[in-house]
Amino acid sequence: MVRRGLSALLVPVLVAGLFLVQPQPSHAASGGRIGGGSFRAPSMPRSGGYGRSYGGGYGGGYGRSYGGGGIGFPFIVPFFGFGSLGGLLGLFALMAVVGVIANAFRGNSGGGPAMGGYERPEAIAGGPVTLVQLQIGLLASAKELQQDLRELAATSDTSSSSGLQRVLQETTLSLLRHPDLWVYANLENGTVPFNAAESTFNRLSMTERSKLREELTTNVSGQRSGSSAGLAAVGDADATNEFIAVTVLVASRRAVSLKGIDSSEGLRESLRILGSTSSTDLMALEVIWQPDGAGEVLSADELVTAYPNLQHL
Repeated sequence: MVRRGLSALLVPVLVAGLFLVQPQPSHAASGGRIGGGSFRAPSMPRSGGYGRSYGGGYGGGYGRSYGGGGIGFPFIVPFFGFGSLGGLLGLFALMAVVGVIANAFRGNSGGGPAMGGYERPEAIAGGPVTLVQLQIGLLASAKELQQDLRELAATSDTSSSSGLQRVLQETTLSLLRHPDLWVYANLENGTVPFNAAESTFNRLSMTERSKLREELTTNVSGQRSGSSAGLAAVGDADATNEFIAVTVLVASRRAVSLKGIDSSEGLRESLRILGSTSSTDLMALEVIWQPDGAGEVLSADELVTAYPNLQHL
């Protein structure tokens, strides 16, 4: 009876999410992208058999489920009990968690053990994942930033954790070197269950990438791409250009405690903390920026339309 009632609630939640996630309008500016990573779960320790209970919360490491047993949907508590999810990040995380719960119900209806705190070994995943989305709008005179990001894309190894950590560190350092050009910023971060992390991260990435007309500079998971025509079009923004927008998406195995960004000092501290994320904790990274084409323009109206959650510093 309880399962039937909860299943009925999943449909309106998903429908509401679809209405809230509106397609992003098309913009003239092209952009660039650097990223990579993996959401593979850590190896599960061997146990004495399938009859072992994995209840007990977070304290026991990756081999435990997120709840204390119950009726087979252990992912609700971490989502609502941790982090400060908001905006698209919170919405996408909710939709992903709802999908996990729906899959759990479908699996449980097939006869798997859902009662009494027992979990099938194949259902046990890693610990909670912290997701961070940081967006910054800078004056277009920060052309050195565009050059730094293109150089990173040309020289970085995005197929390794250490290479991605270098990209994150160099990106945050480049942003820190232009505090006088910061105008807008937005920060969203929170902790989601492991099983919902990859889908949430991918949705955020797709949302940001959809704001670009095309990707001229790319280096993702060790693969560089771009046509000769696209490479020829890469260049500094036009003098009439008003803004450069940079989005940094991070998935971390450990909690990332960031300050508020209602001021330049808060943004500076958040960049320092984010840039210090270790390679062992960094699961996935995306750095997306626009414009990236020679002479392209990102006006004030286009900036606030594409990034409506930006706050003036």
